[in-house]
Amino acid sequence: MNKYVKEFLHRGLIFGGFGPIILGIVYWIISTSGASFGLSGFETFLGIISTYLLAFLQAGASVFNQIEHWSLPKSLLCHFSTLFVAYSLCYLGNTWIPFEPAVIAIFFAIFTAIYFVVWITVYLSVRAASKKFNNKLK
Repeated sequence: MNKYVKEFLHRGLIFGGFGPIILGIVYWIISTSGASFGLSGFETFLGIISTYLLAFLQAGASVFNQIEHWSLPKSLLCHFSTLFVAYSLCYLGNTWIPFEPAVIAIFFAIFTAIYFVVWITVYLSVRAASKKFNNKLK
């Protein structure tokens, strides 16, 4: 098995369980807000399974940025696409957003903006740290 596939699966298995934990925390907070809140057994099951898969894919997709023979645009496109599809399916499947073209377009725009703000922040941080370490080596 390819070492990157193994790493994808390894990361996914390690961090996948955090999705349902976060879902439980969110549901608990919503239930304590005083609003009428109730879920069917299927809604609970779907939430647990989908947030596990979401966390699994989120963690596993980080391996795309470490494949040395891939160009930066290719790794970004694979990472972004994996996350966007996973989040979209999770949100639509759980009816957290309605299945309407305008809503999906707004979701895409917000997701894209946040993705690139986070990516640029991480990129600049890593570049600054690399520069600092390189200066220490000189």
